[in-house]
Amino acid sequence: MFSSSAFAQEVGAVSAAASPSPIMQFAPLLAIAAFMYVLIIRPQQKRFKAHRAMVSAVKRGDKVLTSGGIIGKVMKVDDQDDVVHVEIADAVTIQVARSTLANVYGKDVSPQTQSATKMQSKKQKSANDN
Repeated sequence: MFSSSAFAQEVGAVSAAASPSPIMQFAPLLAIAAFMYVLIIRPQQKRFKAHRAMVSAVKRGDKVLTSGGIIGKVMKVDDQDDVVHVEIADAVTIQVARSTLANVYGKDVSPQTQSATKMQSKKQKSANDN
């Protein structure tokens, strides 16, 4: 009988001494939340702000790419309805929601030229780093 009561007392003493503080219990959860914010949420917010600024600055004459893959020239911007009239061929104009614009290339710049310029600047930058 003596040994069973001794074991019971020892177990209680160990569990009381080994229980971590509430702050230490939440530390891993807080670390995961901070990690997700830095690596996922913040970059996504930056991209969203940049896209919103790009789309709001679209004007007549800009070449645009819609999220559907259509490339055309902006003929008219309707701020009230948030619609952009895009000419995709001679005398063929479509209306697209401003939020569906994937990229704005500016005046008289073809998407191929712009992507080639970006690739060339990346190569130059990597060459300068070495």
